[in-house]
Amino acid sequence: MQKYIAFFKNEKVKQLIIATLFYKPEAYKKDFKLHYVGLEIPNKFIVGYGLDYNGLGRDLPAVYQLKTTQHMINIVLFGPPGAGKGTQANFLKDKYNLVHISTGDVFRYNIKNETALGTLAKSYMDKGQLVPDEVTIDMLNAEVEKNADANGFIFDGFPRTHKQAEVLDALMDSKDSQINAMVALEVDDEILVGRLLVRGKTSGRPDDADESIIRNRIKEYYDKTAILKDYYSAQGKYYGVDGVGSIEEITQRLSTVLDKL
Repeated sequence: MQKYIAFFKNEKVKQLIIATLFYKPEAYKKDFKLHYVGLEIPNKFIVGYGLDYNGLGRDLPAVYQLKTTQHMINIVLFGPPGAGKGTQANFLKDKYNLVHISTGDVFRYNIKNETALGTLAKSYMDKGQLVPDEVTIDMLNAEVEKNADANGFIFDGFPRTHKQAEVLDALMDSKDSQINAMVALEVDDEILVGRLLVRGKTSGRPDDADESIIRNRIKEYYDKTAILKDYYSAQGKYYGVDGVGSIEEITQRLSTVLDKL
């Protein structure tokens, strides 16, 4: 375009009109005025209708957006309290080179560092109110953006409701990606209670030391997970994994699921 404009300017043409079929405001850095714009689009790579990617796609009769992140594997990891979810997330992130995004850790980081989102979240928490989904998803979006070149993500602690699952789907779709699976560790209640009571002796967490609180936490988990199980099952993305056995055995079961994905 620069060469053409210089040529016509040299030829002293009376008028030069520029028309563009597509216009990407984020990518366009020139000062040339665009007199006619067919369609304004995001800064994504498109192919077809004469546009190609490494020589491919030029002859397609329509225009398509190239999905550059389709290699990603994004997992929602679920498990009741005491299921060993954190331990398994650490193994999986190393084995598959994924980024583990723990909602609790993200909240603590933002609040401790007094980020704008952390300050906003704390203002709700100080009033005893739930932090709005929009604030949480903005925090998660910032984490995803920080790791744009990742092989994928393990989401831990989010979503917890049907609405949050839809919001997360929308977020990943905006990144040309998707949630590939919800993987839930399944452990018998009595085993969970026993594990947490043992953990309570060293964790220092009061909610690990009181059996009635533990059982209530487990019940709350199942109440919330049942909704999400239906949501992801409807998409063919729910995988229940036996969470009883050695750490290595459970890791192997989870790996079998991820290997298929």
